[in-house]
Amino acid sequence: MSTPLKDPQKYRRSPGRRSAAKAAEAPATVKGTGVARRRRAQIAGGWREFASTRAGLVGLVLLLAVVVIALLTPILEPLDNLNVVRITAGQNEPPSGAHILGTDPAGRDVLGMLIWGSRISLLVGFAATAVSMVIGTVVGMAAGHFTGWLQAVIMRIIDFFLVIPGLVLAIVLSSVLSRGVLTIIIAIGVTSWAATARVVRAQTLTIESRAHIERSRALGAGDGHILGKHVLPAVLPLVLANTTLTVGSAIIAESTLSFLGLGDPTVFSWGSMLKSALDTGAATAGFWWFVLPPGVAIVLVVLCFTMVGRALESVVNPTLR
Repeated sequence: MSTPLKDPQKYRRSPGRRSAAKAAEAPATVKGTGVARRRRAQIAGGWREFASTRAGLVGLVLLLAVVVIALLTPILEPLDNLNVVRITAGQNEPPSGAHILGTDPAGRDVLGMLIWGSRISLLVGFAATAVSMVIGTVVGMAAGHFTGWLQAVIMRIIDFFLVIPGLVLAIVLSSVLSRGVLTIIIAIGVTSWAATARVVRAQTLTIESRAHIERSRALGAGDGHILGKHVLPAVLPLVLANTTLTVGSAIIAESTLSFLGLGDPTVFSWGSMLKSALDTGAATAGFWWFVLPPGVAIVLVVLCFTMVGRALESVVNPTLR
């Protein structure tokens, strides 16, 4: 038979205890608010530094315009307008009011092909860069954090990918695997991460030499805690700045592979447009309106990514200002 509680009030939290608990929670709340406020201040300060760089701001505006146009391509230029069965325009027509950039040897509008090509070029550029950044960041942090034989093995792998030209490896992979956009993304991403890994490794070594990392180790923090809580947040700004530069290189690599005939022949890209201009003789017949637009588009987009990347580097690394 259970015995009833003699004094239920005894087991209730007294007002004094509740006040003490609230007082203990208050510093944690204030600390979290202070951290959020400092992060917002850092972001605002970084944006002011970036906006003060005119070249970076111009590059960002142009890139946003290109991205918006690429997203609105199905509305601006329906794909049926480029269907060779429904085309009524003549072949190799020069620029006019009906066709601002003229037509190609099949009678398709060059401006429409250029807009559709931006989607594939940007998709491959961003996706391949994401693959490259993930691999480079993980391998770079591992190479800077671990020691002994594991570090030696990782460094030899990084050196191998640095010595072998990435474009040559990408050509080999694109030739072995089936043709397609996914193949190009994998080929570029898997072969262009080594430079990022070296940069991340150097930054990891710098971060892990600081006092708070030593205190974390003394308190028993493991490898995952140190890499995830301390190293990764510190290297992300540098990785972001390096990402914008890598996107431009990925776009050039995609255009090169497509120009060599290793791309997807069923989609439009700036590299495939240049290959079509070469194969059909437009480059030698004087049809400049089919040759110049994709080349100029590649140069402008890569230049914009470079300007944005340099501006971000000056924000992340003040010594470059």
